[in-house]
Amino acid sequence: MTHQFLVHRTGDQVGVAVAEIRPGMSAEGVFMDTSERCAVASRSQIPLGHKIALADLEPGAAVIEYGAKIGLAVAPIRTGDLVHTHNIKTARWSS
Repeated sequence: MTHQFLVHRTGDQVGVAVAEIRPGMSAEGVFMDTSERCAVASRSQIPLGHKIALADLEPGAAVIEYGAKIGLAVAPIRTGDLVHTHNIKTARWSS
């Protein structure tokens, strides 16, 4: 495998790890809708199945995956960070 994460749609702000991503690693991703590739320098340990940030997000910003808002940032998120419950809350209960 030559990539470490998948991005569901162009415009998504997160990718999903398909392999363990280590801090400092240049992780390669593939957009599922276009087969284009991208690279992100990981700032965090990203476990298999977890999300890596593809863009900087400030608190209150929408987090986009599948082309839809899946949550809101509750802390600053930087490109390459782990995106999980410590820095995002679900859109379901967001106003």
